[in-house]
Amino acid sequence: MIRSVKSYIGLERESGVEEFFSTEPAARCATNAADAVSVDSELGRLKREVSECHACKLAKTRLNVVFGAGNPRAGLMFVGEAPGSEEDKQGLPFVGRAGQLLTKIIEAMDLRREDVYIANLLKCRPPENRPPLPEEIQACRENVRRQIAIIKPKVICTLGKFASQMLLKTETTIGELRGNLYEYEGIKVMPTYHPAYLLRNPHDKKLVWKDMKKIKKLL
Repeated sequence: MIRSVKSYIGLERESGVEEFFSTEPAARCATNAADAVSVDSELGRLKREVSECHACKLAKTRLNVVFGAGNPRAGLMFVGEAPGSEEDKQGLPFVGRAGQLLTKIIEAMDLRREDVYIANLLKCRPPENRPPLPEEIQACRENVRRQIAIIKPKVICTLGKFASQMLLKTETTIGELRGNLYEYEGIKVMPTYHPAYLLRNPHDKKLVWKDMKKIKKLL
């Protein structure tokens, strides 16, 4: 960036320009670059903290902490339930069968996984992929809150019952929540069915696609 600005000034001077009255574009670029470094730094610091977390008993059974992956400055963030077997092995979110379906959904939106940010409510796999326990959700909810606060997405898509209910602080069923827009700390939230649910109930894919089209309009 600095080299580009110097080259620009050099070319202007060669053309006879000696005074520059507006530095706003360069200042804006510098601010954006500083913001990007700050986001990466904060997210990296949080990731290190979470990787050492022993706030619940899942720390004893996990293989890897599954923090999250994607674009730290994404406009769209997906929040799922918890890592599964493949995620626990690789330390990456949504890489199993449900993750493959999520990738197809993202690509159908004319996006790539690298364009969005993907995380889970829990950062450690519950044994045998059982549902999260209330105390596990309570132990991990601050990590998700801080992730969202750092990334500042325009839209959050919550996948499934647990992520949707936790973020929206409700006990309303996912069937009633999905398809409707909500807000979480000023950020639009679209709850929808979890990809794992769609593998068992493929006829509901059309409902999820309706939700994704609403998200596309927001983006």
